[in-house]
Amino acid sequence: MAPNPTNTPSGKEVATLAGGCFWCLEAVYDQLKGVESVESGYIGGTTEQPSYEAVCGGRTGHAEAVRVTFDPAQISYRELLEIFFVVHDPTTLNRQGNDTGTQYRSAIFYHTPAQQETAQSVIAAFQQEKIYPNPIVTQVAPATTWHEAEAYHQEYFVRNPLQGYCQFVVGPKVAKFRKQFAARLKT
Repeated sequence: MAPNPTNTPSGKEVATLAGGCFWCLEAVYDQLKGVESVESGYIGGTTEQPSYEAVCGGRTGHAEAVRVTFDPAQISYRELLEIFFVVHDPTTLNRQGNDTGTQYRSAIFYHTPAQQETAQSVIAAFQQEKIYPNPIVTQVAPATTWHEAEAYHQEYFVRNPLQGYCQFVVGPKVAKFRKQFAARLKT
């Protein structure tokens, strides 16, 4: 069980986001300028030591999520959230594509009142601009205990680009992201 840091000693900050399979979000955020690290894991549930099998079975209440450590001097929390709302569908309750269940919910787990306020502000702006034809159902909740996922989930897309799910789900999301946010990519 890892702590839930907000500000690291080096002035970095942490964002915790759930938007379906964590492989997709990790693959996107790993490529952003200003992002130092991305970990896949579980948050928001009740089991003390969740496993991938238990989370996927919907028995723990956890969401698959990523914990993004970033430099706010290079990329803001608001920018991370704006990208989050583009790379997944925040209008489907407990679902992303064919992945269904609360473990695939859209959620922002905030670490500070400022993060909570920013999340609510970004959602309100997207709703007002009618970016999506349906209402945004993204949960905004306080960060709870973070559980890092098993080692084989870390950097999954990078290590398994030819795996079926990566080719047909993760790859297209990453390609869309790279095209839309080319100026924000690491060189």
